[in-house]
Amino acid sequence: MIKYTEYRYHIAALFTVAVWGATFVSTKVLIANSLTPAEIFLLRFAIAYACIWPVSRGRLWAAGWRDELTLAAAGVTGGSLYFLTENMALEFAPASNVSLIVCTAPVWTALLLSLAYRSERMTRRQVAGSALAFAGMVLVVLNGRFVLHLSPRGDLLALSAALLWMVYSLVIKRVGGRYPAIFITRKVFFYGLLTILPVFLFQPFSVDAGVLARPAVWGNLLFLGIIASMLCYILWNAAMHRLGAVRTTNYIYINPLVTILTAALCIGERITAAALAGAALILYGMWRAERG
Repeated sequence: MIKYTEYRYHIAALFTVAVWGATFVSTKVLIANSLTPAEIFLLRFAIAYACIWPVSRGRLWAAGWRDELTLAAAGVTGGSLYFLTENMALEFAPASNVSLIVCTAPVWTALLLSLAYRSERMTRRQVAGSALAFAGMVLVVLNGRFVLHLSPRGDLLALSAALLWMVYSLVIKRVGGRYPAIFITRKVFFYGLLTILPVFLFQPFSVDAGVLARPAVWGNLLFLGIIASMLCYILWNAAMHRLGAVRTTNYIYINPLVTILTAALCIGERITAAALAGAALILYGMWRAERG
C-alpha cells in the first residue's frame, strides 16, 4: 500500500518516465537535423550540468575516494555508456527489439537487489503485479506487430543498456542515503560528460552554429537538457532513495506507453488494440504491485 508521505515520490517517478518516454521524439528530430547520438548526449548533459551547477556548487567532492569512484560509476552506467549502447543498438536492431530488451531493466534490477538486500525483496503480490506490467509493456512495444527479428549484435547492445541501468540503480542505492539527490545528479552529469569525450577522438564533434540556431534543434536540446536530464535525474534519484530501487525502476514499464502516445500525437504513428490492452495491463500491474 502506498503511504501518504510517499505519494510525491511516486508522482516524481511517474513524471520522470513520462518525460523520458517523450524524449524518443526529440531525439528523432535532432537526428533528422544531422546530429549524431554522441553529439546529442554531449549537448544534453552539458546543458544539464550548466543549469544544475548554480544550485549545487556548495560541495565539489564526495566524502572519500571510494564514494567518488562510485559516483563516477554512476556517470558511466547511467550516462555515457548507457546512452551509447542504447543508441548503437538502434543501428543494428529494430526499434521494437531494442525497446523490449531495454525495458527489461526492472527485471534485472529486482533480481540483483533481491539477492543483495533483504529490504528490496518483493512479495508474491508485487511479483505478480510486476509480471503483469511486464506483459503489458511487451504488448505496447510490439503495438500489434507480433514479429521480432533476431539481431545478435543489436540485441546484445540493448541488453547491455538494460544491465547498465541495473548497475546504475545499485550504485544510486549505495550513495543515496549519504548525499543529497541534487549533488549525486550533478556528479552523474560531470562523469557522464567526462567519459563521453573519448568518443570524439574517433567521431569528431561537427555541429555548427547554423544547425544549433534552428528552433527545432535548440528547442529540443533545451527540453532534453533541462527537463529530461537535470530535473528528471534529480527526481528519479530522490525517488530511488525513498521508494527503493525495485519499486522505482518498475515505473520504466510505463516508458514505452508514453513513447507510443507521443509518437502518435507528434509523428502520426498508429496505436493498435494490442497496445491499448498492454496499457491497461501496465496500469493494473503497477497498481497490484503497489498494493503489496
